[in-house]
Amino acid sequence: MRRSLRRWRRRLKRIRPFGGLGDRLMGRMPKGLFARSILIVVTPIVILQAIVAYVFMERHWQLVTERLSQSLTGDIAALIAVIERYPHEPGYLDVTRLAADTFQLTVSILPPDPLPPPVPKPFFSLLDHTLSEQITQVISRPFWIDTVGNSDLVEIRIRLDDVVLRVFAPRRRAYASNSHIFLVWMSGSALILLAIALLFLRNQIKPIVALAYAAESFGKGRNVENFKPRGAREVRQASQAFLDMRERIERQIEQRTTMLSGVSHDLRTILTRFRLELALLPEGEESQAMQNDVEEMSRMLEDYLAFAKGDAGEETEAVVLPDLLETLAEHARRSGDTVVLNFSGEPEIHVRPTALARCISNLLTNAAKFADRIEISATHRDGVLEITIDDDGPGILDADKEAVFRPFYRLDDSRNVDVGGTGLGLAIARDIARSHGGDIVLEDSRLGGLRAVVTIPA
Repeated sequence: MRRSLRRWRRRLKRIRPFGGLGDRLMGRMPKGLFARSILIVVTPIVILQAIVAYVFMERHWQLVTERLSQSLTGDIAALIAVIERYPHEPGYLDVTRLAADTFQLTVSILPPDPLPPPVPKPFFSLLDHTLSEQITQVISRPFWIDTVGNSDLVEIRIRLDDVVLRVFAPRRRAYASNSHIFLVWMSGSALILLAIALLFLRNQIKPIVALAYAAESFGKGRNVENFKPRGAREVRQASQAFLDMRERIERQIEQRTTMLSGVSHDLRTILTRFRLELALLPEGEESQAMQNDVEEMSRMLEDYLAFAKGDAGEETEAVVLPDLLETLAEHARRSGDTVVLNFSGEPEIHVRPTALARCISNLLTNAAKFADRIEISATHRDGVLEITIDDDGPGILDADKEAVFRPFYRLDDSRNVDVGGTGLGLAIARDIARSHGGDIVLEDSRLGGLRAVVTIPA
């Protein structure tokens, strides 16, 4: 039973309704919350108005036009009955007066000439179709009508036995000409309602955007001032949860920093006593070896504390990138390495300067241990800082490019343990990059060695 259920589930997942049309439509949907909210509001209104307009045009408008055409046709039929059944004054003056006074029609009697050729009709002519149908049903005489044009009159000619009756009728007598007023009111009210809806949507989405900006800034280590819960109840709850989380994280970081400061003070005190005791001993191989052990222990302690502390407590500030990179490159050149620096884009960025300098310095130090030539390429544009460090060293295997970021991980291959170090340099560098909202990845360098790519949103 379970196997059959799993099999059916797999089949349902493979089904793509409408041949993938849904995926294509979702791909074209707007990505922003404000745009999607507008779409949610506008789509029902447009569909509702389209349905109402169709029903009005199809039912009400057509029905009113049909009734008006019936009335006009009935008046014309009455005039025809008068012409055919009763005697008349010369020139049919009595019929003309009757039509003008009683039916508000302009009538003239023409000789029995052939009717004009049919006038070309537009593609959609409700009046022409309805009026022609009524004349055919009620009068059943040869006729010619002209409803085309911008004139307020409709001309109708009907062949009788020995004359042609020409009628000029106001267009409003046969056609619901005020329907556009309904459409104008419907469109105008819809626009007003949409404007009000967009105003409310904008005010509701602002707190969500502010929350997203605050969360992003906190992830990059930046302080967001004057942020407080606003908006709907759910948005306020999310904002308050973010503030509580930020407070807990900051309190934890502060406690950890305080603890590490105490530990580092105690350990440095002990190391200082070791140095004093060694200074009192006579010089020799044993004392020199112990001195080297103390110095190595001091370096290891600094690395451990730096890794555990991270970049906590440092505020973000504006940094001129070319100057910072040139300073770090100059430090690497003092070790005898060839360092080439290339920079392009916006020179200023808001970061934690000491932490960023330590991150890049660790990468340069790691490259300088195994290479003779280092190339630094930095670009800062479109809100992204990318720093690429290439070296001509032996490189590392693809399987180790992610593992070397683990704390205390040591390579046994070309980049070996004989060089020294605690195995925390790359871990500290990646931790700093991620605290800024970015990351570090390792790739193969075009120089033949290793490439480190630092990406930080700015």
